[in-house]
Amino acid sequence: MTKSKTASAAFVTRAGAGAIELRSAQEGENITVAGYAAVFNAEADIGGYFIEKIAPGAFDDVLDADVRFLINHAGLPLARSSAGNLRLSVDQRGLYFEADLDPADPDVVSLVAKIRAGTVREMSFAFRADKETWDETGEIPVRTIDHIADLRDVAAVTYPAYAEADIALRCLEAAGIDRPGANNSQARAASALRRKFALALS
Repeated sequence: MTKSKTASAAFVTRAGAGAIELRSAQEGENITVAGYAAVFNAEADIGGYFIEKIAPGAFDDVLDADVRFLINHAGLPLARSSAGNLRLSVDQRGLYFEADLDPADPDVVSLVAKIRAGTVREMSFAFRADKETWDETGEIPVRTIDHIADLRDVAAVTYPAYAEADIALRCLEAAGIDRPGANNSQARAASALRRKFALALS
């Protein structure tokens, strides 16, 4: 069964497409980092409780938002769309970003060194979805994010964040329900997960 519903109002974070591209610059010039903060229809396993993917068109209404480029979704912004040094666009693959970073900024110096060394290479984005679709016909429920109401930031991250997996685990444990496909029926677990998960984030 496939059901459409209004999503929670909470902000969550999700992993992007990995590899950050670092563009060379002349001495004293801004350093540009670029890559995909999100990829359409890429399946993310949210802790074994459900699969999540983002539908094409989900970002169409947030490209003009005032989005920040951060490290681990925290601290002062290294770039910002309203300042013109963070640019967002959407193509057939997903949400693409380019950020022009100040080489005199100590945070930029630290980040760029880690990107060059390959020790920081993942991207994540913080968002609030307001429309989603759940498909319970397979072995594990699939959540498709159809529309994103707010895009808060894109971030270079140490660990791509799947915050909802931890929330989902706590919700299932509190309800005494195993993960889908374990000891209880997938339909019962999926229904309980959605109900408890929505309450946890409301």
